[in-house]
Amino acid sequence: MANNQGCKITLYWLEQSRSHRILWLLEELRLEYELKIFKRRADKLAPAELKEIHPLGKSPVITIQAPGADKPLVLAESGAIVEYLCDHFSSARPTLVPQRYTPGNEGKVGGESEEWMRYRYFMHYVEGSLMPYLVMTLVNDSIRNAPPFFVRPITNIVASQVENQFLTRNVEGNLSFLEEQLRTSPEGGEFICGKELTAADILLSFPVIAVTARSLKEEKNKGKYPLLVEYAKRLERNEGYQRAVKKIEEVEGKFSASM
Repeated sequence: MANNQGCKITLYWLEQSRSHRILWLLEELRLEYELKIFKRRADKLAPAELKEIHPLGKSPVITIQAPGADKPLVLAESGAIVEYLCDHFSSARPTLVPQRYTPGNEGKVGGESEEWMRYRYFMHYVEGSLMPYLVMTLVNDSIRNAPPFFVRPITNIVASQVENQFLTRNVEGNLSFLEEQLRTSPEGGEFICGKELTAADILLSFPVIAVTARSLKEEKNKGKYPLLVEYAKRLERNEGYQRAVKKIEEVEGKFSASM
C-alpha cells in the first residue's frame, strides 16, 4: 500500500545517471510515482528539456505535488532528495535511517550510534569524495580517445600522466577505504552502516556498482577488493533494486548501471 500522504511524486529519470538510486528509494519506500524518461544526447550530455524542470538541467530531479499546494516542490541533488523522502515518507521502511542516539544518550554530544554516524558521513561522502574522482576518470578517458586521430598520441600522453599521478591513487584510496569500512561494519553487518540496508547504501550503489563493473574486472584489480565486489552484488540482488530495474526494462527494454 502506498504511503504518499496524498502527494503526487514525479521522478525525472535520465539514463546512465545517478537518478536510478532515487527510483530504487521510491520502490523501497513503497511510494507511488510517475516516471518520466530522458535520453542522453549524442554527446552524452543531458537533454535541454531537463532545464524546464530545474535550471541546471541535471538528473535526478523529483517534483512533489502536495495536497492543497499551489505548485509542486522541485528537489534536485541526490542527497537532498534522499533526505527529504526519508524525512517524510519512511514509515514503511524506518530502518533506512539508523537510530540516531544510543539508549540514555538522547541529545548528547557524542551520544550518537556508530550506525548513525556512518550514515551521516556516507550521505555526504558519496558525492563529496568518491564521485568526483570517478567522473574525472570518465572525462580523462574521453580526452585520451578524443578526435582527431592525429593528436591522440599527445592526448594519450596527457591523459596517462593525469591517471598515473593523480586519478589512480585517489580512486584506489577510496576503494581501499570502502573495503575497510565494509570489513568493520557494526555488528558484522553486510551493509555500510551495519546489518540493515540504509539510504546511504542506496546512494553508494551507483558508484560502487559502476566501478566494480568497470575497474575491478581488470586483471590488475582482481581479488583486490573482495568485500566491495560482494557488496555490489548484494545491492544488485536487493528486491527494491530489482523492482527499479524492471521498471526501466518495461519502458526501455533494457537497463545499464554503467556511468
